[in-house]
Amino acid sequence: MRSEARGRLVVVSALGVVEILAWGSSFYLPAVLAGPIAADTGWSLTWVVGGLSIGLLVAAFASPRVGLAIHRHGGRPVLALAALLLAAGHVVLGLAPSLPAFLAGWLLLGLGMGCGLYDPAFATLGRLYGAEARPAIATLTLWGGFASTVCWPLSAFLVEQVGWRSACFAYAGLHVLVTLPLVLGLIPRAPSVEIAGGEAHHADGTLTLRERRAFLLMAGVLVLGGTVMTLVSVHLIALLQARGVALAAAVSYGALIGPAQVGARVVEMANKGRHHPLWTLTAAMALVALGLAILAAGVPAVGLALVLYGAGNGIYSIARGTVPLALFGPERYPVLVGRLARPGLAAQAVAPSLGALALTYGGADAAYGLLVALALANLGLACALWGTRQDGAGGTGAVG
Repeated sequence: MRSEARGRLVVVSALGVVEILAWGSSFYLPAVLAGPIAADTGWSLTWVVGGLSIGLLVAAFASPRVGLAIHRHGGRPVLALAALLLAAGHVVLGLAPSLPAFLAGWLLLGLGMGCGLYDPAFATLGRLYGAEARPAIATLTLWGGFASTVCWPLSAFLVEQVGWRSACFAYAGLHVLVTLPLVLGLIPRAPSVEIAGGEAHHADGTLTLRERRAFLLMAGVLVLGGTVMTLVSVHLIALLQARGVALAAAVSYGALIGPAQVGARVVEMANKGRHHPLWTLTAAMALVALGLAILAAGVPAVGLALVLYGAGNGIYSIARGTVPLALFGPERYPVLVGRLARPGLAAQAVAPSLGALALTYGGADAAYGLLVALALANLGLACALWGTRQDGAGGTGAVG
């Protein structure tokens, strides 16, 4: 048992480093590089930042096929492909002589994101460990929480020392020299798929009517959750300043979200899966809604509000991986996770523009109202999922 636990720790740790570099070099890249790129090239900042939206849309389009590939072949070859695609995308960014070429690089990065962010990593763990994957998924999100902590300072250092183009080349090198060897060297091949006779017609992700209801509810949770997370990530500073918070203080308040996310994940992991993952999802949505409601009300408790929001967002990352495992069982998990990823990624792609429209035409009050409404609706969806618990495979108790 100790040897098996040690082996899982090695696998999750390797995947943790892979996720830090995957998230840090894609989703979190424009936060640091967009300004220098626009200043150096004269390209529109809107289009430079819009590269991420293009990448997310490409990832959304690819996700169902990625899930099916992991179901059939395991996550090892898919994650290896992600490393190569991310490396190629960064090379194209670094060499881009024009804005269209730069955006073409984001097409490659989007394919890499579709093959290498959380959902493919969760599906990989599901294929490797089946119903016992829940602790591994929770641990992986703890690693992933450090992506911006590691890569924002790294990106800033690289831009200052060698410029944004060489920074892109450096990330390409990290994917080839670090990510790819970790995947090929430490992520084991998945066992072959063996389907018992009665389960054969479900192995491709086919759902009963009641399971379809659970699937649609979970897809709604991911759409609203992705929208809220991205809106807050992109527009938080502007929203706080609209409430009279000075820029420096707004940045300091925003910095509370990261530690709150990690702290909440540690608490969730310490519970060791004694409760059903739906408890985690419901608590996550309640904390997010409460935190945003405090912000919207203008109560002088900004720090508390963002800690509550961060804690909820932190354990939401765990729930999005563990709830489908509990509701649908491990056999179809990679396929269904791939399908579920599409609407959530698409929502993240359009969320910044949605927030900008709310701020432009309705002001901060409209934007706050939108966030609270989305968060409360998501809490309602999470509560509705309880009605599907007994009907989904593996839905009668905790997983792991």
